[in-house]
Amino acid sequence: MTDNSIRAFTYKLLRKYGMTTVFGNPGSNELPFLKNFPSDFRYILGLHEGAVMGMADGYALATGQPTMINLHAAAGTGNAMGALTNAYYSQSPLVVTAGQQARNLVGVEAMLTNVDATQLPQPLVKWSFEPMEAADVPRALSQAIQEATLPTPGPTYLSIPHNDWDKKVDANMAHLLEREVQVGAEPGQKQVQAWADLLAQAENPVLVLGPEVDAQRANADAVRLANKLGAPVWVAPSESRCPFPTNHPAFRGVLPISIREVCEHLEGHDVILVAGAPVFRYHKDIPGNYLPVGARVLHLTGDTHQAARAPFGEALVASVKRSLAALVDTLDVRGRVLPEAMAKPTLPKDPPGAMNPENLFHLLNRLAPKNVSYVKEATATKEAFWSHIQMTEPNSYFFPAAGGLGFGLPAAVGVQLGMPDRRVVAVIGDGSANYGITALWSAAQYQVPVIFIILKNGTYGALRGFASLLGAEDSPGLDVPDLNFCAIARGYGVDSGAADNAEAFEDLFQQALNQNNRPFLIEVTTTFGD
Repeated sequence: MTDNSIRAFTYKLLRKYGMTTVFGNPGSNELPFLKNFPSDFRYILGLHEGAVMGMADGYALATGQPTMINLHAAAGTGNAMGALTNAYYSQSPLVVTAGQQARNLVGVEAMLTNVDATQLPQPLVKWSFEPMEAADVPRALSQAIQEATLPTPGPTYLSIPHNDWDKKVDANMAHLLEREVQVGAEPGQKQVQAWADLLAQAENPVLVLGPEVDAQRANADAVRLANKLGAPVWVAPSESRCPFPTNHPAFRGVLPISIREVCEHLEGHDVILVAGAPVFRYHKDIPGNYLPVGARVLHLTGDTHQAARAPFGEALVASVKRSLAALVDTLDVRGRVLPEAMAKPTLPKDPPGAMNPENLFHLLNRLAPKNVSYVKEATATKEAFWSHIQMTEPNSYFFPAAGGLGFGLPAAVGVQLGMPDRRVVAVIGDGSANYGITALWSAAQYQVPVIFIILKNGTYGALRGFASLLGAEDSPGLDVPDLNFCAIARGYGVDSGAADNAEAFEDLFQQALNQNNRPFLIEVTTTFGD
């Protein structure tokens, strides 16, 4: 007998968009949707909604495809909100569904009613909706998918009463399975020519690249542009992806996160092309001039919001990849020479019983596979990581786009699920790890072979840095002593080992690499990072 339910049609719609992996933590309101779960779908269970959102975020970032999340009413949505902040700023195409109480019980606010459901996730979603009647559920889901993927991508939210799923689908909904939505985002030739002329005439141009470059797989286009211009390349502040190969001679590192410091680093450049990033995402409050005197900023972005709120620069809203390629093809320059590569920093000597982060990352770079993908959530070691880790391919680096802790462990699981042909290494601080620790269980249960490296220094390193900046060194709650991540990992079913020197780490990392279908956690005692 043919199943003409809204639930059955929904699975057909999800198949159309390749959304056959569903991340969730179900409650009673969600069970009617999960009933008769199709055999060609897979359900990835997380033990906390923050981990669910983080795994889905990582999966969407790795695949670039819309990804379905199933949360439990208001409580489940609330638990996921911190992780939703990262997903919003990373422009992840997530379709978040939450089970609503039965329609006839919403008005009396029965237990598990999601009151004002559409307002709950705001302003961290592009669009939120609760269908006025069951018949509109399929169309609303189709809109949620389109809204999540159309420029600029981002999470959407749909609240669905649980007694809608068994209702018969309206025959008119069949059109949803046939429609296509395409976006033309070609840059204007006149604008491209004008910018190409400015870059060609510049005495000392510089490129500043952001996450859209990596998300659109425009890394090679950025390399071609840097080579042709002979320009140094910086990664934009508050980096969440790696848009340029770190072993290229033009690579200069990541710009700092204050107004004054950014200006100082860009001093001497007359034309600054910022591609695929805001201008700029600051963090530290160190006032100064936005730009060096006489500098001209060309801001290329696919995000209309970024273009609208920028305090400086001439903006072009278009496909970052197509625009970079067009600039390379249009640019007419001769005799430009790439700058010399930056000197490698000197490695410090490790003290007894601990590794300096610089030495750990230098060793990790030597041991890791060439196509490794890193998920990082250890802010205090940022400079050491970018100085010693070579990343040469798209999708090689993921960091929480909004700085919200709890991203790293679950996102690594999601990235590995989305890229099964590449090995994922998660580099996580001991303070950060506790926010998403339940993701270890999902990694073990679904045999996701992430290598988790926990940097254990007993403190919130980033907070200590800010405490010094803000004159608040005597603040309580800056240390996290007496954590045993090996014991925690084993409790969740993940093999583990501890290292406090290079030899021990190398042995454990090789052991982890040999586990092709199992996760492995390495706890490394480290000194305090810079």
